[in-house]
Amino acid sequence: MEQPPSLMAQRIAQAARVFEEQRTGLVPKSVSVVQSDSTLVITLHGALSPAEQALAQSPAGAAQMQEFHRELFASASETLRQEIKRITGVEVREAAAEIEPSTGTVVAVFTTGTVVQVFLLARSIPADTWNASGSDDPKRPA
Repeated sequence: MEQPPSLMAQRIAQAARVFEEQRTGLVPKSVSVVQSDSTLVITLHGALSPAEQALAQSPAGAAQMQEFHRELFASASETLRQEIKRITGVEVREAAAEIEPSTGTVVAVFTTGTVVQVFLLARSIPADTWNASGSDDPKRPA
């Protein structure tokens, strides 16, 4: 059975949804918020317009979309940073955004100077599976 998200995560997700709508005019299909130690990751699923998705079909267009969203996030993220501080009581020291053009997913990462590797899975993992030991068997089907 999946664990319900925390109230704080829900509030951050709502703030990110509003931020994205104000920033781009689009409402993401869904928003995920994960926090571990001093890192907060917000994933906005379905955050690209149909025109952006079409542009992202070519390598040059995808690179253009990634750069555009990085610049847009860098210039506009202060309001989201302030909202995260208001919700959590913790100041945001760093923020970065990355876009996966083929899926229309935007990932915003707020850290304290650490290297963050973000992997977007093909599907969610149920909580009971996540809390199990996993498998080291490379032959196990995906």
